[in-house]
Amino acid sequence: MPSDLARLERLPPLLSVIAGMVDVIGYLSLGLFTAHVTGNLVVIAALLVRGGPPNLVLILAVPAFIAAVVAVWLIAKASDRRGPALAGPLLLVHFLLLSCVLIFSVIQDPAANPRGLMAGIAAMIAVSAMACQFALLRLAVPGAPSTAVMTGNLTNTVLALLDTLSRSQPLTEGAHERLKKTWKLLVGFFAGCVAGAAAVSLLRNWAWSLPVALAGAALARSVR
Repeated sequence: MPSDLARLERLPPLLSVIAGMVDVIGYLSLGLFTAHVTGNLVVIAALLVRGGPPNLVLILAVPAFIAAVVAVWLIAKASDRRGPALAGPLLLVHFLLLSCVLIFSVIQDPAANPRGLMAGIAAMIAVSAMACQFALLRLAVPGAPSTAVMTGNLTNTVLALLDTLSRSQPLTEGAHERLKKTWKLLVGFFAGCVAGAAAVSLLRNWAWSLPVALAGAALARSVR
């Protein structure tokens, strides 16, 4: 339905705020990037080449991300839905995973020992939540920009801005539309990072309540 598509087009900016929050809270509390597999791969490669104590959580984050994407795909197949109709069920899974991180963190206080078992479990749940978020966008909102990889979004924003301001023939098509999409994601992700960092300082383990609240809002918007 056109109305469903229009509603889902407003979903990525909200999810970018969640990704920024989860990434910063995970980094400050658990010691890894929960929304950036790229950053974890870089750290793993550096440890392999330069030596140093292996970080098992960083290593496990990659297969955990893959396993979560596979699980989301299986859920999508089992639901027998396609496209925008998948948004609701997958946003529910996303919300439940983030809620699990919040509950587990409040009970176990994994931030007290970022290299401990409890921190590792919390990190894997958070990584799974982000894998679900990325997969649901690919499955339910095809063509949506990434809500976490800001390098590509920043490049697209700058190029789209230049083409929009240029009086000559633009080098790329649809510059104005791309600019409208990507600048919101950049601002949203950065705002989420700032809010997440402040929440860790003020709320400690309860900082996870912020992305949970926004995930709940995203779920509520998808079912209206």
